[in-house]
Amino acid sequence: MKHQINTDTLEHVAARQLPGGEKGVCNLSLSHEVAFDPFHESPQTGSFVLLDRITGHIVGTGMLNFALRRSQNIHRQHVDIDKQARAMVKSQKPAVLWFTGLSGAGKSTIANLVEKKLFAHGQHTYLLDGDNVRHGLNRDLGFTDADRVENVRRVAETAKLMIDAGLIVLSAFISPFRSERQLARDLLEEGEFLEIYVDAPLDVVEARDPKGLYKKARRGELKNFTGIDSAYEAPNLPDIHLKTEHMSPENAADTVIQALRERGMIS
Repeated sequence: MKHQINTDTLEHVAARQLPGGEKGVCNLSLSHEVAFDPFHESPQTGSFVLLDRITGHIVGTGMLNFALRRSQNIHRQHVDIDKQARAMVKSQKPAVLWFTGLSGAGKSTIANLVEKKLFAHGQHTYLLDGDNVRHGLNRDLGFTDADRVENVRRVAETAKLMIDAGLIVLSAFISPFRSERQLARDLLEEGEFLEIYVDAPLDVVEARDPKGLYKKARRGELKNFTGIDSAYEAPNLPDIHLKTEHMSPENAADTVIQALRERGMIS
């Protein structure tokens, strides 16, 4: 977002997001090149509609003014040591193990156990944890839906760099929206992303409440808390499904390790 436009006065108003029906000016960044014309030259090829990729619903419309100059001046630099070379010297297949689920479901605990088992096996790993990255990389983000989306985007881009380094990356985040988890998957090559659904019913995680967050949310002291006043969209077809209501963290970690063996990701 660059700014919102007051439709009565045409004044430019500082804004980070647009409420429904409001107008503004923004920069658009796409995953691939798209041909277009400036709207004033050709309204047909200079306008667009934004769709929610999951529901197909229209979430916005717009007019295109011009291509950003930096998009034409920034080019990828060739490097001689690539992902395959870095993975080969580590004798492993890089991958992202993306743990998603409600707070208290066991994501961080299980991811930590999986990393310990992989490390003991001689694998090169790194664990990205939701709370930890908010102390540094994402310390400027809050917990609105927009901030949660940006939180996942940054982590996904970081995980992609670590994949390029040849690592097995474990990512433990609530990551509540299917579209953002799909965005993370789309950044990587086929077979490099495993969505691991750490599944526990809301009443179970509320009873656990290891950090006391559900009690705060129920008292109204914690806004935009997933499962209470912010939505969680469970995976439709996760690569690995861990039902932690009746499964110990140790058994869940062993299930993940076995799944990695069956996929040929570790020996």
